[in-house]
Amino acid sequence: MKPILQNLVEMTGHRDHLRLEVSVLSTLQSLSSIVQVRALEVFSRDEALCVRPRTWMENGQWHSAETDTASDPASQSIDQIPALQTCIQGRSPHAIATLGKGRYCMWLPLWMHDKVTSCLEIVQSRPFSAQKIDVITHVFHVYKNYQSLLDYSERDALTGLFNRKTFDEQFSRFTSPEQNERPQPLATGLDEGESAGDAAHQWLAVVDIDHFKQVNDRFGHLYGDEVLILVANILRSSFRSHDKIFRFGGEEFVVLLRSTSLSTAHKVFNRFRKNVEDYYFPQVGQVTVSVGFVSTAHGSPVEILGQADQALYFAKENGRNQVRYYDDLVAEGHLQAKVSNDDVELF
Repeated sequence: MKPILQNLVEMTGHRDHLRLEVSVLSTLQSLSSIVQVRALEVFSRDEALCVRPRTWMENGQWHSAETDTASDPASQSIDQIPALQTCIQGRSPHAIATLGKGRYCMWLPLWMHDKVTSCLEIVQSRPFSAQKIDVITHVFHVYKNYQSLLDYSERDALTGLFNRKTFDEQFSRFTSPEQNERPQPLATGLDEGESAGDAAHQWLAVVDIDHFKQVNDRFGHLYGDEVLILVANILRSSFRSHDKIFRFGGEEFVVLLRSTSLSTAHKVFNRFRKNVEDYYFPQVGQVTVSVGFVSTAHGSPVEILGQADQALYFAKENGRNQVRYYDDLVAEGHLQAKVSNDDVELF
């Protein structure tokens, strides 16, 4: 019991979802007869529920995958795991099945905002006793409650998107050398006119709702808030689960788009812009957005945000309802690149 309590103390000391996940897996791994523990991501693909490994131990080291779920070869349809499928459909707290002689598995789905987002998978060498199930579920409930607290602290209260204070850490992980050096698939496969040499990169976009002050002034803040919520919903539906979306305050949002070619990034951001333009907002009618984006390959978060902001404001000053790419604007002479020389910034 003492090691479990020590692990629970460590687990609740984390302020990061990934570290918390690794911590609960380590706690479960320390129990007797446990052969393997993993965290599985649960996601939809072509309207079918699928799972894939997200965090697991290999050669004594914890590993975490942040790749495109649609192209991950390790993903599988949930109907290949009947016990887990029945558990999720019936909203049961856990599922148990025999995988073979000496392998017994338990799954514990994690529900957030009335949607299952992930699942803990525990394999042990003997059948699960009632006492063992009780210990595992209590550890899981501590983990789930703390996940909810972390999620609440990281989210914007109005839209449910990530808030501004979580950006720096997410950006650091998003642009880590390991992430940029890893071969990345394109977001949606090769489109017409796109070559295999059109390399995948990470991108940052700043999104601003056009004439939002007029919405508030004309219709009131309640309708303004509704516009923000609806734009946030369109953002969620326009990007993938492993892309990151933030509300920076007011009518400004930031998107971190992962593993995508430049031509596809243009299409994805323009598709989102068109989705907003085509949406009918109750009482307000039509709303449009302007977008500025840039590669995250070079520069600090402040520099990259500044470049995307420059592209955004060029779009707003030149017609609005458009997507502009920072490097194109520099190449065309519309913007002047900032050059860093040691501690001196030259313009």
